[in-house]
Amino acid sequence: MDQTQPHKNHTPSDERYKDNADFFRPCGRWGLKLPAISLGLWHNFGSPGSDACHHNVEADMHENCRRMIFTAFDLGITHFDLANNYGPPPGSAEERFGKILREDLMAHRDELVISTKAGYRMWPGPYGEWGSRKYLLASLDQSLKRMGVEYVDIFYSHRPDPDVSKGGAPLEETLGALDHAVQSGKALYAGISSYRGDRTRQAVEMCQSMGLAVPVIHQPSYSMLNRWIEDDLLPVTREVGMGVIAFCPLAQGLLTNKYLDGIPDDSRASSSGGFLRPSSIKPETVAKVKKLNVIAQQRGQTLAQMALCWVLRDKAVTSALIGASRPGQVRENVAALQKPSFTPEELSAIDAALAG
Repeated sequence: MDQTQPHKNHTPSDERYKDNADFFRPCGRWGLKLPAISLGLWHNFGSPGSDACHHNVEADMHENCRRMIFTAFDLGITHFDLANNYGPPPGSAEERFGKILREDLMAHRDELVISTKAGYRMWPGPYGEWGSRKYLLASLDQSLKRMGVEYVDIFYSHRPDPDVSKGGAPLEETLGALDHAVQSGKALYAGISSYRGDRTRQAVEMCQSMGLAVPVIHQPSYSMLNRWIEDDLLPVTREVGMGVIAFCPLAQGLLTNKYLDGIPDDSRASSSGGFLRPSSIKPETVAKVKKLNVIAQQRGQTLAQMALCWVLRDKAVTSALIGASRPGQVRENVAALQKPSFTPEELSAIDAALAG
């Protein structure tokens, strides 16, 4: 645990925006700007003991979360990304963030971009997941209550519904619910997550033809090890003027030095509840990561820092969404932007390493 003294009644750093203009990038053609690095609360903000550092005492757990939020804000990270199911248990990350906001940062609410999502299972029955109007709007109301805010800045459809033939809600219903969230003032902007390129184009065209609020941002999974958006999604977001925020830019920790010599006991892959499974850490993947690590060292960066810069090398990507288990990780990730650009030789070496 970081031994920094607790921040009581936190006063943000006066330096958080100084010489930081290039840190903020537009969401496509829209007025919303996000920091190049955003902080996600998917992991490490739930119940005591559920975080990577195993803070089993609630007071210790909460103080670590506070310090991560404060560190991020002091460094210029104004965007905090949540979802209804973040925890564990589902909803607990929103509750914890709401408490930190209420007790420590509410005076700075208008500086913050708070996002949440709905799409994954939250309660039993046919209206507890996916993209129906009933589920999305009920979930948004619950999220606002958990966080103690009147609105969120971005509300996402977390995943596309199955085809209508398979019981899914029609796309126009999902988009209509997002529009209602915006028109009612419960969200300032609408977003979508994990939609393929063709459905993203369809969604934008449908909103334009129906007079609905157009999604301004897309949140896909994107990393050196998962490049699907380059040919499928980015051509569409460029065409329609939509921002992109990449989640899992470090491939659940694979693009760090954590797995270079096996699976550590304190890693996500060793956790029974983790999303990164040991089967994903294949010898050929580790071989690629080791080659990438050499390139990062030659650049004077950690592998994680290089991986973040790589995701952000294309201005079509607005922000990279990081997770953190302690304040030091937030500082290390933001420091990546001290050397954001790549030479053509470095990019060629990275492509060669990824090709195996």
